[in-house]
Amino acid sequence: QVQLVESGGGSVQAGGSLRLSCVATGYPYRRYSVAWFRQAPGKEREGVATIYCSGGTTYYADSVKGRFSISQDNAKNTLYLQMNSLKPEDTAMYYCAAGSWCYLSRSPRKEDFGYWGQGTQVTVSS
Repeated sequence: QVQLVESGGGSVQAGGSLRLSCVATGYPYRRYSVAWFRQAPGKEREGVATIYCSGGTTYYADSVKGRFSISQDNAKNTLYLQMNSLKPEDTAMYYCAAGSWCYLSRSPRKEDFGYWGQGTQVTVSS
């Protein structure tokens, strides 16, 4: 049974940092691309960052480039999202996701991912 469990969310002031973690079990981790998405109240779920399983290529949304960093520890089946210089507009529920593909010729969409965690809340105050 596939499980993705996020942790590390919390409340922080603008300019602060948080590190999210996502432990994955129940599927061949290295054969899946993994990603972080976020969803703010009343808004669509949007992709934040993705690591493709084919060589570890990363993709970032323009809104987080230079501030967020996605990484993974394959030995621990764990995905991370280091978030620096946080802004109030980063406030959202953050989800990790896994998809059984290794490359896309376009930016990832939520429909590309078949497995999702329950989410962890990030709140950034001004």
